[in-house]
Amino acid sequence: MPDRILSPDEITSLDQTAIPRNRLPERATTFAVRAARLRKLADANPIAGYIVLMASLADAQQKLIEKTTSPMPSEEKIKQAQEHSMPLIPAQPADHEWHTLLYALLDSIESAGAMTPPLAKVIDTLRAKSKPDLDAQADAILSYRYNEIEPAAAPFIMAALQVVWTDLASRIDERDIPYIDTPGVCPVCGSLPVASIVRVGGQYQGYRYLQCGLCANEWHMVRAKCSNCDSTKGIAYHGIEGGNGALKAESCDECRTYRKIGYQEKDYDIEPLADDLASLTLDLLMNDAGYQRSAPNPLLWPELPSGA
Repeated sequence: MPDRILSPDEITSLDQTAIPRNRLPERATTFAVRAARLRKLADANPIAGYIVLMASLADAQQKLIEKTTSPMPSEEKIKQAQEHSMPLIPAQPADHEWHTLLYALLDSIESAGAMTPPLAKVIDTLRAKSKPDLDAQADAILSYRYNEIEPAAAPFIMAALQVVWTDLASRIDERDIPYIDTPGVCPVCGSLPVASIVRVGGQYQGYRYLQCGLCANEWHMVRAKCSNCDSTKGIAYHGIEGGNGALKAESCDECRTYRKIGYQEKDYDIEPLADDLASLTLDLLMNDAGYQRSAPNPLLWPELPSGA
């Protein structure tokens, strides 16, 4: 008998302790899978050039994470996080030596060729920044202080930070991850999810997981519930007519936000961050309908209007 997708009511009625709380990232494949998916999605995409660039960036991330070993949290910090329901490895860039990773990513992009004058300018600007300035920019990005963020440089800074936290998340003991009371916050690093995915197969069959935009951890959240404000009212799903039925925008009328959700049952290869990045048409549809994104894609930051 084939596996069956559970309904939201069935999932809610289950013993939640029997549902895997987290799906920690696989350091050997996380960025490679993302790069491959981005290249596949670039075909006939209105921002194909940018998606291919981000695929090259993901390739570079995969090479770096294979030789990256950041210091793990101490037993004392693990205990403190559990006692206070705090993220296990908080997203605090100044606590990590991530700048070397950034420079290595920039080297990889330059060596990959296809450099445009605007891209070269972004890379030169990043190289010229001091470490304190880089840390300040990283802190603004991880805190979503949009008026302080340089949108063109942000994806490269975020990519370096992703290597650090994905490395850490891939090596922690799942039993050490605290329970976090704040809805829509990653229990590993405290960052926001980029999108969610309803998975198929094995112990994850039919369950919805939010994917962290920083550490790539996925944590369980019941379906038909807003991942931004935790409401169960006014939830609706939107898609592009004739588009990919495996990806929808889940909107909430309580907080007027949306976050995309993918269905692995309809496209097994769906990758939350990649598919979110490659579906800007769906973003335009949701903006026209009066909804705002719950959080930006880590590899594409919004330009603020002048005077904002």
